[in-house]
Amino acid sequence: MATAVLALNAGSSSVKFALFHQDDAGQGGGTARRIASGELEGITTHPHFRAVDADGHVLVERTWPAPDPAAADSADGTDAHHGPVGSLIDWVTSHLGDVPLAGVGHRVVHGGPDFIQPVRITPDIVTRLEALTPFAPLHQPASLGPIRALATLRPDLAQVACFDTAFHHTMPAVATRLALPRAYGQRGVRRYGFHGLSYEYIASCLPDLAPRLAAGRTVVAHLGNGASLCALHGGRSVETTMGFSVLDGLVMGTRCGQIDPGVILYMLRAEGLDAAGIEDVLYRHSGLLGVSDASSDMRDLQERARGDAQAREALDLFAYRLVQQVGAMAAVLDGLDGLVFTAGIGEHDAAVRATACARLSWLGIRLDESANAAHAAVISTPDSAVEVRVIPTDEESMIRRHVADCLAGG
Repeated sequence: MATAVLALNAGSSSVKFALFHQDDAGQGGGTARRIASGELEGITTHPHFRAVDADGHVLVERTWPAPDPAAADSADGTDAHHGPVGSLIDWVTSHLGDVPLAGVGHRVVHGGPDFIQPVRITPDIVTRLEALTPFAPLHQPASLGPIRALATLRPDLAQVACFDTAFHHTMPAVATRLALPRAYGQRGVRRYGFHGLSYEYIASCLPDLAPRLAAGRTVVAHLGNGASLCALHGGRSVETTMGFSVLDGLVMGTRCGQIDPGVILYMLRAEGLDAAGIEDVLYRHSGLLGVSDASSDMRDLQERARGDAQAREALDLFAYRLVQQVGAMAAVLDGLDGLVFTAGIGEHDAAVRATACARLSWLGIRLDESANAAHAAVISTPDSAVEVRVIPTDEESMIRRHVADCLAGG
């Protein structure tokens, strides 16, 4: 019997979604195909809903009036999500016709130390996830808003939480520790890592695409507006660049990446910023945007860089940190067999890949310039000591698999 699964990926004011048909065949849901995808934008301001089919044809486009300010500013944003999420689930039900919606899967940014695999959502689970909000104050409430809204609107609909931190639970203990008093570690203050659903998807592809990399030492570069690296050994995460929060590691679109904690103390003491002010600087005004003082968009900066020194500096810093931290991942792995680029920049920006590979030639990387320009699956030369690949990520498909497994009892 065919069923459907809806995968939701919630941001602070938007929800991306993908809708799948699948054959019920136990764990993994048998075969599946994506039949629609889209986004709810401006949930707390001016909601806009758009869905397209697998070929990119628009299926529906709709807007709503701005929500009541009291709802938009509520502690968890649930009320603001009710109207848009309700409209989304109504449209999904109508679009599916006689095909039943088996469940909804949610990307939840933080699972803390306890949630290391997907879990069916219950009121108790929601309470436990809410308690993790201090670990991810901007992202966790955004994850929980659609969950609460659907629990109210469709209480009988199965919901599954899929955690961005879970894939990294295989990291050795030494990689998770922070050099703070032990009491902090006992309260859950440690390195977790993120982008786990993306890395899990890439790891699931490697056995078929590149068995040597699946069994060996591979660094995956998830490069988008948010960016990180993951060191895989035998397909398992052993190190990653993001740590306690999504601020750590690489330079990102508007996030700072690695930073000396003394800078935070300077902001407190010399500038008088409070926690909210510092949070605003580090999450929304740093990274490529902060250094260039112009844009967080890699394509825009590459255009500007021809005559804009600050844009050039932002690109140079992005590449410098990327190469620096690939080197650190290779050191943890005791060598490198493969390098995989994924996500928006990783999949589509040949210039970033070329710059990184040129500066990593000491590892034995040899880039095939024609293959790289064509965004080929393999962009290294046959004599390259390190195989370099471009693999599109698909977090929504990973969520669908987890929903199917969870509902099948896996």
